[in-house]
Amino acid sequence: MPVMKRRENQLRLRRFRVDELQRRNGTLEAIEADLVRKLADLEETVARERQRANETDLGRVAFPSFLKAMDSRRENLRATLKEIERERAQTNVEHSVACQELKSLEIAAEQEARRAAEAPLHKSGIRLGDIALARQLRKQALRQI
Repeated sequence: MPVMKRRENQLRLRRFRVDELQRRNGTLEAIEADLVRKLADLEETVARERQRANETDLGRVAFPSFLKAMDSRRENLRATLKEIERERAQTNVEHSVACQELKSLEIAAEQEARRAAEAPLHKSGIRLGDIALARQLRKQALRQI
């Protein structure tokens, strides 16, 4: 019985790990979508400010420093996005491995349960076989007398 309990604990832990990795992947997807949205917003802001800068002399003077700051921000967002994509790929690999481990444990648990269910039938079959053998031996012994 302790083996069954241990296997149940292992199954529970593996299921938790699979769920945890799914949640992590969902979180990373949400972060990635947010970063993509921020990049798009940044591009729109730069385009809008470029148009405004052309309208005034002060805008033409201030725009290059604004653009430099936005370029820096854009690069930071892209670097973060690249890191999130790398982390998502790693999480997907970990998730695949965890799913395979869970599946193999589930199969082993099913086989163990099937063997446990068949054990009484096997024992009774052996018992019947022993009885039949004893009968056969008795019959042969009686014939020889």
